[in-house]
Amino acid sequence: MSQYLEKISSLDRKWHLAVITLTALLLYANTLGHQYAQDDAIVIYDNMYTQDGVSGIKGHLTKDTFFGFFKTEGKDKLVSGGRYRPLTPILFCIGHELFGDSPMIGHLMNSLWYALLCCLIYLLVLALTREYLEHHQLFALIVALLFVAHPIHTEAVANIKGRDEIFSMLGSVIAFLLAIKCVDKGKLTALIGAGIAIFLGLMSKENTITYLAVIPLGIILMPPDKKAKITPRLIAIMGALLSGTVVFLAIRTSILGLDFGGDSLELMNNPFLKWNGSGYEHFTTSEKMSSILVSLGIYLKLMIAPINLCHDYYPGAVELVSLANWKPLLSLGLHIILLAIAVIMRRRMALVTFGILYYFITLSIVSNVVFPIGTHLSERFLFMPSLGLMLAGVAALWYSRIDKSILTIGLSLLILAYSIRTVIRNPVWYDDYTLFTSDVGPSTKSAKLLNAAGGVIVNRYFDESDKTLKQQKMLEASAYLKRAIAVHPTYANAWHILGTSQSLSDNHEQAVETFDKLLTLSPGHELGMSNLIISLRDAGKQAGQNGNLQKSIKYLTRAESLDNNDPEIKRLLGIAYGMSGNHQEAIKYFQKVLEKLPKVATSYVNLAIAYQNSGDLATAKPLLEKAVEIDPNALNHLQPQ
Repeated sequence: MSQYLEKISSLDRKWHLAVITLTALLLYANTLGHQYAQDDAIVIYDNMYTQDGVSGIKGHLTKDTFFGFFKTEGKDKLVSGGRYRPLTPILFCIGHELFGDSPMIGHLMNSLWYALLCCLIYLLVLALTREYLEHHQLFALIVALLFVAHPIHTEAVANIKGRDEIFSMLGSVIAFLLAIKCVDKGKLTALIGAGIAIFLGLMSKENTITYLAVIPLGIILMPPDKKAKITPRLIAIMGALLSGTVVFLAIRTSILGLDFGGDSLELMNNPFLKWNGSGYEHFTTSEKMSSILVSLGIYLKLMIAPINLCHDYYPGAVELVSLANWKPLLSLGLHIILLAIAVIMRRRMALVTFGILYYFITLSIVSNVVFPIGTHLSERFLFMPSLGLMLAGVAALWYSRIDKSILTIGLSLLILAYSIRTVIRNPVWYDDYTLFTSDVGPSTKSAKLLNAAGGVIVNRYFDESDKTLKQQKMLEASAYLKRAIAVHPTYANAWHILGTSQSLSDNHEQAVETFDKLLTLSPGHELGMSNLIISLRDAGKQAGQNGNLQKSIKYLTRAESLDNNDPEIKRLLGIAYGMSGNHQEAIKYFQKVLEKLPKVATSYVNLAIAYQNSGDLATAKPLLEKAVEIDPNALNHLQPQ
């Protein structure tokens, strides 16, 4: 077996790279038939700049990344701190110019870029270990394949918008490789290239900035016998990396200003809020620390056992517990142990130390410790940090007394298990409906996910012709939306979709109450107001059909007070008053309908019937004649239409 390992380790690196590439492409082959999902709308198919193709590149370079989606000044800043990540949207512009709206091309390109990243990770691990680690090529291959296979990466690869994670890490790893090359050979081109690479990584996503600490740390810890020439070259490298970073920050600041997030009182932008019965208030310091520790503990759990994966961990997903609870205490203990290992092993196992510190450094920017990020955690936030724990874990085992043959078999089985989980997870990302309804469940407490699940069900079955199925699905959507509101009582979007689902399931009176609540929370909600009017109209019609004319008139009168130009509301009021025996009021409303719809035969028929019922047959006769003139069949049904 040892000879077999030696053969694997000594294989030309191009074969290792071929294995890594093929594995990455095979694991994500089942995403090629997927549609757009999650945030693809924001940066691709609903983004006006991306839809302009190459001509939209300027817009992406000069505006917040979300501006092309919201299309309104101010709304693009709804996300804490704003976003300036133009590189991948520029690629989407080019893709749209060449291939139109083709999700297949987007998924294919994500798989290819991911394969390239994994190959570069292999080369990086080789560069860090080649001088002192036994079977270093096999070691690098295992680490790279672990990264390829880990299911936590499905969000970044299976979701086209996740390309910003891939490119951010691509820029970071290339900068690291070029920095090592500069240390080894002192080439100016490598130095300049490192600065450009870090800049491009930052243009993809801001967490590239953590490599300003990762790269010098890796260079200092790894080479055992290059101390003499590291210092001057490392200073030059840091100069190049800082130059690229300063240029990015200058551009970002000129466009977004100095806003890096704040203490919003909107739960969807600030997870550290709690409901006090009448409004939101900020967590106490201990509550915030507890929440952050629980989130960090979830990250460790997901790294080791990525079983119950979910694309959403927005406010509500992480329960608020006391700092004395076992969850934050266990998380704190595990992280202290990791840091202790990093310190203790810094001389004997520098690679373990580097991997652990890499994890902490790259996770810091998305941990809510440095600044608020608007959510508790996200699986995509582990995309970059995950490499650190993989490197540290495999290195610790590699340094141990475990037979390398047994170790390789065990790690190969782990890679196989992760691969299977990745392939199984990928189909969840088929489209929004599949993603949201798959990830939501009985224990889900994320207001955003519950709202999203309710929303996609309403959209899917909005025009459903099977009335029984439609009722069933609207009730299902309503259940999710009510749970979302229980988590976030002022969630305007959830209230709006709930009202819509109630209206579509013919629960019009409930819909009226829901839209009233929405407008109390958000008085300027335009869709809420228009849907309230529709629900009042439909509730009035329903009450009339059920024989409750008093209630019908009540709802319809209120609807008319909100919209005096809707002839259908006036028609229904005419019918309700006519059926209640108030023929003069019926005549008044049918006259208003006729003024609005003078070319519609039923306008004359309804008014004529109202006159007939009041005993004025003389006035009714010419109205009926006019109706027949417009439509010869108008008198086939002498009843209000």
